Amino acid sequence: MVPFAGWSLPLHYGQGHLQSHLHTRSRCSLFDVSHMLQTRVYGRDRIRFMESLVVGDIAELKPGQGTLTLLTNERGGIVDDLIVTNTSEDHLYVVSNAGCADKDLAIMRGREAELQAAGGDIHLEVSDNALLALQGPSMAQVLQAGLSDDLAKLSFMNSITTTVFGVPGCRVTRCGYTGEDGVEISVPAGRAVELAEQLLGVPEVWPAGLAARDSLRLEAGLCLYGNDIDETTTPAEAGLLWTLGKRRRAAMDFPGAAIIMAQVKEKPKRKRVGLTSGNGGVWGCWPPCSPPCIPMSPGTVTSGCPSPSLGKNIAMGYVETTHSRAGTALDVEVRKKRHPALVTKMPFVPTQYYVAK
Repeated sequence: MVPFAGWSLPLHYGQGHLQSHLHTRSRCSLFDVSHMLQTRVYGRDRIRFMESLVVGDIAELKPGQGTLTLLTNERGGIVDDLIVTNTSEDHLYVVSNAGCADKDLAIMRGREAELQAAGGDIHLEVSDNALLALQGPSMAQVLQAGLSDDLAKLSFMNSITTTVFGVPGCRVTRCGYTGEDGVEISVPAGRAVELAEQLLGVPEVWPAGLAARDSLRLEAGLCLYGNDIDETTTPAEAGLLWTLGKRRRAAMDFPGAAIIMAQVKEKPKRKRVGLTSGNGGVWGCWPPCSPPCIPMSPGTVTSGCPSPSLGKNIAMGYVETTHSRAGTALDVEVRKKRHPALVTKMPFVPTQYYVAK
Protein backbone atom coordinates (compact mmCIF):
# COMPACT_ATOMS: atom_id res chain seq x y z
CA MET A 1 0.00 0.00 0.00
CA VAL A 2 1.27 3.50 -0.85
CA PRO A 3 0.00 7.05 -0.21
CA PHE A 4 -1.70 8.65 -3.22
CA ALA A 5 -3.56 11.99 -3.24
CA GLY A 6 -4.51 11.60 0.42
CA TRP A 7 -5.56 7.96 0.02
CA SER A 8 -3.83 4.68 0.80
CA LEU A 9 -3.86 2.61 -2.38
CA PRO A 10 -2.48 -0.78 -3.46
CA LEU A 11 0.68 -0.59 -5.57
CA HIS A 12 0.18 -4.20 -6.69
CA TYR A 13 -1.38 -7.46 -5.56
CA GLY A 14 0.12 -10.93 -5.19
CA GLN A 15 0.69 -11.45 -8.91
CA GLY A 16 3.17 -8.56 -9.11
CA HIS A 17 3.31 -5.61 -11.48
CA LEU A 18 4.56 -7.30 -14.66
CA GLN A 19 2.10 -10.18 -14.56
CA SER A 20 -0.76 -7.85 -13.69
CA HIS A 21 0.04 -5.51 -16.57
CA LEU A 22 0.24 -8.34 -19.13
CA HIS A 23 -2.91 -9.97 -17.77
CA THR A 24 -4.82 -6.70 -18.34
CA ARG A 25 -3.59 -6.61 -21.95
CA SER A 26 -4.59 -10.24 -22.60
CA ARG A 27 -7.53 -10.89 -20.25
CA CYS A 28 -9.21 -8.59 -17.68
CA SER A 29 -8.34 -6.74 -14.46
CA LEU A 30 -10.29 -4.87 -11.78
CA PHE A 31 -9.01 -1.53 -10.48
CA ASP A 32 -10.49 0.27 -7.48
CA VAL A 33 -10.51 3.94 -8.51
CA SER A 34 -12.88 5.19 -5.81
CA HIS A 35 -10.38 7.95 -4.97
CA MET A 36 -11.60 9.86 -8.04
CA LEU A 37 -14.00 12.76 -7.36
CA GLN A 38 -17.51 12.19 -8.75
CA THR A 39 -19.97 15.08 -8.95
CA ARG A 40 -23.43 15.63 -10.43
CA VAL A 41 -24.50 18.98 -11.85
CA TYR A 42 -28.25 19.71 -11.85
CA GLY A 43 -30.36 22.61 -13.12
CA ARG A 44 -31.46 24.28 -16.36
CA ASP A 45 -28.12 26.12 -16.59
CA ARG A 46 -25.88 23.08 -16.09
CA ILE A 47 -24.49 23.23 -19.66
CA ARG A 48 -23.70 26.94 -19.33
CA PHE A 49 -22.11 26.29 -15.95
CA MET A 50 -19.84 23.53 -17.26
CA GLU A 51 -18.86 25.37 -20.42
CA SER A 52 -17.78 28.39 -18.36
CA LEU A 53 -15.07 26.16 -16.85
CA VAL A 54 -13.95 23.74 -19.58
CA VAL A 55 -12.88 23.83 -23.24
CA GLY A 56 -15.23 21.10 -24.57
CA ASP A 57 -18.53 21.41 -26.40
CA ILE A 58 -20.77 20.00 -23.68
CA ALA A 59 -23.96 21.19 -25.38
CA GLU A 60 -23.38 18.86 -28.34
CA LEU A 61 -23.21 15.70 -26.18
CA LYS A 62 -26.11 13.35 -26.78
CA PRO A 63 -27.92 11.75 -23.82
CA GLY A 64 -25.60 9.16 -22.32
CA GLN A 65 -22.54 10.49 -24.15
CA GLY A 66 -19.40 11.75 -22.43
CA THR A 67 -16.13 13.43 -23.37
CA LEU A 68 -12.68 14.05 -21.98
CA THR A 69 -12.27 17.78 -21.48
CA LEU A 70 -9.93 20.23 -19.78
CA LEU A 71 -10.59 22.63 -16.92
CA THR A 72 -8.36 25.63 -17.73
CA ASN A 73 -7.23 28.82 -16.02
CA GLU A 74 -6.99 32.36 -17.40
CA ARG A 75 -3.33 31.75 -18.36
CA GLY A 76 -4.35 28.83 -20.56
CA GLY A 77 -2.95 26.28 -18.10
CA ILE A 78 -4.63 22.93 -17.42
CA VAL A 79 -6.20 22.86 -13.96
CA ASP A 80 -7.42 19.29 -14.46
CA ASP A 81 -8.57 16.83 -17.11
CA LEU A 82 -12.14 15.66 -16.53
CA ILE A 83 -14.70 13.32 -18.04
CA VAL A 84 -18.07 15.02 -18.40
CA THR A 85 -21.12 12.94 -19.32
CA ASN A 86 -24.51 14.29 -20.36
CA THR A 87 -26.61 11.64 -18.65
CA SER A 88 -29.98 10.42 -19.87
CA GLU A 89 -31.36 11.66 -16.57
CA ASP A 90 -31.47 15.29 -15.44
CA HIS A 91 -27.81 16.03 -14.72
CA LEU A 92 -24.20 16.09 -15.89
CA TYR A 93 -21.90 13.48 -14.37
CA VAL A 94 -18.31 14.67 -13.82
CA VAL A 95 -15.27 12.59 -12.84
CA SER A 96 -12.16 14.48 -11.66
CA ASN A 97 -8.67 13.41 -10.61
CA ALA A 98 -8.21 12.71 -6.91
CA GLY A 99 -5.16 14.97 -6.65
CA CYS A 100 -7.23 17.87 -8.02
CA ALA A 101 -10.41 17.15 -6.06
CA ASP A 102 -10.12 20.01 -3.57
CA LYS A 103 -9.23 22.72 -6.09
CA ASP A 104 -11.75 21.45 -8.66
CA LEU A 105 -14.53 21.45 -6.11
CA ALA A 106 -13.58 24.94 -4.90
CA ILE A 107 -13.67 26.27 -8.48
CA MET A 108 -17.01 24.59 -9.22
CA ARG A 109 -18.55 25.73 -5.93
CA GLY A 110 -17.38 29.28 -6.61
CA ARG A 111 -18.90 29.33 -10.09
CA GLU A 112 -22.09 27.73 -8.75
CA ALA A 113 -22.44 30.57 -6.23
CA GLU A 114 -21.82 33.20 -8.94
CA LEU A 115 -24.48 31.81 -11.25
CA GLN A 116 -26.98 31.36 -8.44
CA ALA A 117 -26.43 34.98 -7.35
CA ALA A 118 -27.19 36.05 -10.93
CA GLY A 119 -30.42 34.06 -10.93
CA GLY A 120 -29.07 30.93 -12.57
CA ASP A 121 -30.59 27.50 -11.99
CA ILE A 122 -27.64 25.33 -10.96
CA HIS A 123 -26.96 22.84 -8.17
CA LEU A 124 -23.81 20.78 -7.56
CA GLU A 125 -23.87 17.50 -5.66
CA VAL A 126 -20.84 15.41 -4.61
CA SER A 127 -21.41 11.67 -5.03
CA ASP A 128 -20.26 9.20 -2.37
CA ASN A 129 -20.35 6.31 -4.84
CA ALA A 130 -17.38 4.00 -5.21
CA LEU A 131 -15.80 3.62 -8.65
CA LEU A 132 -14.58 0.30 -10.07
CA ALA A 133 -12.76 -0.03 -13.40
CA LEU A 134 -12.95 -3.34 -15.25
CA GLN A 135 -10.39 -3.28 -18.07
CA GLY A 136 -9.16 -5.68 -20.73
CA PRO A 137 -10.20 -7.57 -23.88
CA SER A 138 -12.43 -10.03 -22.00
CA MET A 139 -14.24 -7.28 -20.05
CA ALA A 140 -17.41 -7.47 -22.17
CA GLN A 141 -17.69 -11.22 -21.77
CA VAL A 142 -17.24 -10.99 -17.98
CA LEU A 143 -19.60 -8.05 -17.45
CA GLN A 144 -22.31 -9.15 -19.86
CA ALA A 145 -23.03 -12.15 -17.60
CA GLY A 146 -24.23 -9.71 -14.93
CA LEU A 147 -26.19 -7.29 -17.15
CA SER A 148 -29.59 -7.36 -18.79
CA ASP A 149 -28.48 -4.51 -21.10
CA ASP A 150 -26.61 -5.38 -24.30
CA LEU A 151 -22.99 -4.19 -23.97
CA ALA A 152 -22.55 -4.51 -27.74
CA LYS A 153 -24.72 -1.38 -28.07
CA LEU A 154 -22.58 0.68 -25.65
CA SER A 155 -19.80 2.57 -27.45
CA PHE A 156 -16.63 4.10 -26.02
CA MET A 157 -17.37 7.21 -23.88
CA ASN A 158 -21.06 6.36 -23.49
CA SER A 159 -22.84 5.31 -20.30
CA ILE A 160 -26.02 3.76 -18.96
CA THR A 161 -27.58 3.40 -15.53
CA THR A 162 -28.35 -0.23 -14.84
CA THR A 163 -28.20 -3.18 -12.43
CA VAL A 164 -24.82 -4.96 -12.33
CA PHE A 165 -24.71 -8.48 -10.88
CA GLY A 166 -27.78 -7.69 -8.78
CA VAL A 167 -26.60 -4.26 -7.60
CA PRO A 168 -29.08 -1.58 -8.81
CA GLY A 169 -28.33 2.07 -9.52
CA CYS A 170 -24.89 1.57 -11.12
CA ARG A 171 -23.61 3.90 -13.84
CA VAL A 172 -21.59 1.92 -16.37
CA THR A 173 -19.37 4.07 -18.62
CA ARG A 174 -17.37 2.49 -21.43
CA CYS A 175 -14.01 4.15 -20.84
CA GLY A 176 -10.83 3.63 -18.90
CA TYR A 177 -7.17 4.47 -18.43
CA THR A 178 -5.46 1.44 -19.95
CA GLY A 179 -6.03 1.75 -23.71
CA GLU A 180 -8.03 -1.50 -23.61
CA ASP A 181 -11.76 -1.96 -23.94
CA GLY A 182 -13.15 -1.33 -20.47
CA VAL A 183 -15.78 0.20 -18.22
CA GLU A 184 -15.88 2.31 -15.10
CA ILE A 185 -18.74 1.38 -12.77
CA SER A 186 -20.03 4.00 -10.35
CA VAL A 187 -21.62 1.89 -7.64
CA PRO A 188 -23.40 2.83 -4.38
CA ALA A 189 -20.67 2.72 -1.73
CA GLY A 190 -22.52 0.32 0.54
CA ARG A 191 -22.51 -2.38 -2.14
CA ALA A 192 -19.10 -1.76 -3.71
CA VAL A 193 -17.34 -4.61 -1.88
CA GLU A 194 -20.16 -6.98 -2.86
CA LEU A 195 -19.81 -6.07 -6.53
CA ALA A 196 -16.01 -6.23 -6.44
CA GLU A 197 -16.15 -9.70 -4.88
CA GLN A 198 -18.63 -10.84 -7.54
CA LEU A 199 -16.29 -9.68 -10.32
CA LEU A 200 -13.17 -11.10 -8.67
CA GLY A 201 -14.98 -14.40 -8.31
CA VAL A 202 -14.58 -14.82 -12.07
CA PRO A 203 -11.22 -16.59 -12.64
CA GLU A 204 -10.61 -14.37 -15.67
CA VAL A 205 -10.51 -11.24 -13.46
CA TRP A 206 -7.42 -10.28 -11.43
CA PRO A 207 -7.14 -7.30 -9.07
CA ALA A 208 -4.67 -4.66 -10.28
CA GLY A 209 -3.01 -1.74 -8.50
CA LEU A 210 -1.32 1.59 -9.16
CA ALA A 211 1.84 0.18 -10.74
CA ALA A 212 -0.02 -1.56 -13.57
CA ARG A 213 -2.39 1.38 -13.92
CA ASP A 214 0.58 3.69 -14.54
CA SER A 215 2.46 1.49 -17.01
CA LEU A 216 -0.74 0.65 -18.93
CA ARG A 217 -1.76 4.30 -19.31
CA LEU A 218 1.78 5.26 -20.41
CA GLU A 219 1.80 2.58 -23.13
CA ALA A 220 -1.54 4.06 -24.25
CA GLY A 221 -0.01 7.56 -24.41
CA LEU A 222 -2.36 8.93 -21.74
CA CYS A 223 -1.39 11.81 -19.46
CA LEU A 224 -1.04 11.65 -15.69
CA TYR A 225 -2.12 14.94 -14.12
CA GLY A 226 0.68 16.52 -12.10
CA ASN A 227 3.34 14.76 -14.18
CA ASP A 228 2.52 15.23 -17.87
CA ILE A 229 0.07 18.13 -17.59
CA ASP A 230 -0.46 20.81 -14.95
CA GLU A 231 -1.36 24.48 -14.56
CA THR A 232 1.83 25.55 -16.40
CA THR A 233 0.95 23.38 -19.42
CA THR A 234 -1.43 24.49 -22.18
CA PRO A 235 -3.60 22.20 -24.35
CA ALA A 236 -1.49 23.14 -27.39
CA GLU A 237 1.77 22.17 -25.68
CA ALA A 238 0.25 18.94 -24.36
CA GLY A 239 -1.11 17.83 -27.74
CA LEU A 240 -4.66 18.01 -26.43
CA LEU A 241 -6.16 20.54 -28.84
CA TRP A 242 -8.61 17.85 -29.99
CA THR A 243 -10.48 18.44 -26.72
CA LEU A 244 -11.44 21.97 -27.88
CA GLY A 245 -14.91 21.96 -29.44
CA LYS A 246 -15.20 23.68 -32.85
CA ARG A 247 -17.93 25.98 -31.57
CA ARG A 248 -15.90 26.81 -28.47
CA ARG A 249 -12.84 27.71 -30.58
CA ALA A 250 -14.92 30.16 -32.58
CA ALA A 251 -16.62 31.66 -29.52
CA MET A 252 -13.37 31.80 -27.46
CA ASP A 253 -15.53 31.71 -24.34
CA PHE A 254 -13.51 29.39 -22.10
CA PRO A 255 -10.84 30.36 -19.52
CA GLY A 256 -7.50 31.16 -21.17
CA ALA A 257 -9.00 31.15 -24.68
CA ALA A 258 -6.92 34.07 -25.99
CA ILE A 259 -3.62 32.43 -25.01
CA ILE A 260 -4.62 28.94 -26.16
CA MET A 261 -5.98 30.08 -29.53
CA ALA A 262 -2.87 32.21 -30.14
CA GLN A 263 -0.81 29.04 -29.72
CA VAL A 264 -3.07 27.25 -32.18
CA LYS A 265 -2.16 29.85 -34.82
CA GLU A 266 1.49 30.44 -33.95
CA LYS A 267 2.42 26.94 -32.67
CA PRO A 268 3.73 26.48 -29.12
CA LYS A 269 7.45 26.62 -28.39
CA ARG A 270 7.42 23.18 -26.80
CA LYS A 271 5.39 20.02 -27.33
CA ARG A 272 4.65 16.78 -25.51
CA VAL A 273 6.23 13.83 -27.29
CA GLY A 274 6.70 10.11 -26.85
CA LEU A 275 10.19 8.65 -26.43
CA THR A 276 11.59 5.14 -26.75
CA SER A 277 14.98 3.94 -25.56
CA GLY A 278 16.59 0.53 -25.66
CA ASN A 279 18.58 0.82 -22.45
CA GLY A 280 18.57 2.58 -19.09
CA GLY A 281 15.63 4.21 -17.33
CA VAL A 282 14.01 7.29 -18.87
CA TRP A 283 13.65 10.25 -16.53
CA GLY A 284 15.52 13.36 -17.84
CA CYS A 285 15.68 14.45 -21.47
CA TRP A 286 18.07 16.61 -23.49
CA PRO A 287 18.22 17.46 -27.23
CA PRO A 288 21.07 15.98 -29.31
CA CYS A 289 24.48 16.96 -27.99
CA SER A 290 26.72 14.88 -30.26
CA PRO A 291 28.35 16.83 -33.15
CA PRO A 292 27.06 18.99 -34.62
CA CYS A 293 25.98 20.44 -31.27
CA ILE A 294 22.62 22.24 -31.24
CA PRO A 295 22.55 24.77 -28.37
CA MET A 296 19.15 24.88 -26.70
CA SER A 297 17.52 24.54 -23.30
CA PRO A 298 17.08 21.00 -21.93
CA GLY A 299 13.79 19.23 -22.36
CA THR A 300 12.02 17.33 -19.60
CA VAL A 301 10.82 13.76 -19.27
CA THR A 302 7.58 13.71 -17.30
CA SER A 303 6.74 9.98 -17.23
CA GLY A 304 8.84 6.93 -18.02
CA CYS A 305 9.06 3.20 -17.39
CA PRO A 306 10.15 -0.08 -18.94
CA SER A 307 7.25 -1.20 -21.15
CA PRO A 308 6.10 -4.71 -20.21
CA SER A 309 4.37 -5.11 -23.58
CA LEU A 310 7.24 -3.87 -25.77
CA GLY A 311 10.33 -4.89 -23.83
CA LYS A 312 11.99 -1.46 -24.05
CA ASN A 313 11.87 1.84 -22.21
CA ILE A 314 9.11 4.30 -23.03
CA ALA A 315 8.51 7.83 -21.82
CA MET A 316 6.73 11.05 -22.58
CA GLY A 317 7.99 14.55 -22.02
CA TYR A 318 8.41 18.02 -23.48
CA VAL A 319 10.96 19.19 -26.04
CA GLU A 320 11.24 22.29 -28.17
CA THR A 321 8.87 22.06 -31.12
CA THR A 322 11.76 21.99 -33.60
CA HIS A 323 12.80 18.63 -32.10
CA SER A 324 9.31 17.12 -31.79
CA ARG A 325 9.08 15.26 -35.11
CA ALA A 326 8.80 11.47 -34.85
CA GLY A 327 12.16 9.81 -35.52
CA THR A 328 14.22 12.66 -34.05
CA ALA A 329 17.21 11.37 -32.07
CA LEU A 330 17.65 12.72 -28.54
CA ASP A 331 19.93 11.97 -25.63
CA VAL A 332 18.30 10.95 -22.37
CA GLU A 333 20.13 11.38 -19.10
CA VAL A 334 19.65 8.60 -16.53
CA ARG A 335 21.61 8.88 -13.31
CA LYS A 336 24.13 11.25 -14.94
CA LYS A 337 24.67 8.96 -17.93
CA ARG A 338 23.32 9.68 -21.40
CA HIS A 339 21.45 7.15 -23.52
CA PRO A 340 20.12 7.44 -27.09
CA ALA A 341 16.36 7.80 -27.51
CA LEU A 342 13.95 8.42 -30.37
CA VAL A 343 10.89 10.67 -30.53
CA THR A 344 8.06 8.19 -31.15
CA LYS A 345 4.40 8.55 -32.06
CA MET A 346 1.91 7.70 -29.32
CA PRO A 347 0.19 5.52 -28.32
CA PHE A 348 3.12 3.15 -27.99
CA VAL A 349 0.69 0.20 -27.88
CA PRO A 350 -2.41 0.44 -30.15
CA THR A 351 -5.61 1.27 -28.26
CA GLN A 352 -8.62 -1.06 -28.34
CA TYR A 353 -11.52 1.29 -27.64
CA TYR A 354 -14.87 -0.20 -28.62
CA VAL A 355 -17.25 1.42 -31.11
CA ALA A 356 -20.69 -0.18 -31.51
CA LYS A 357 -21.58 -1.28 -35.03
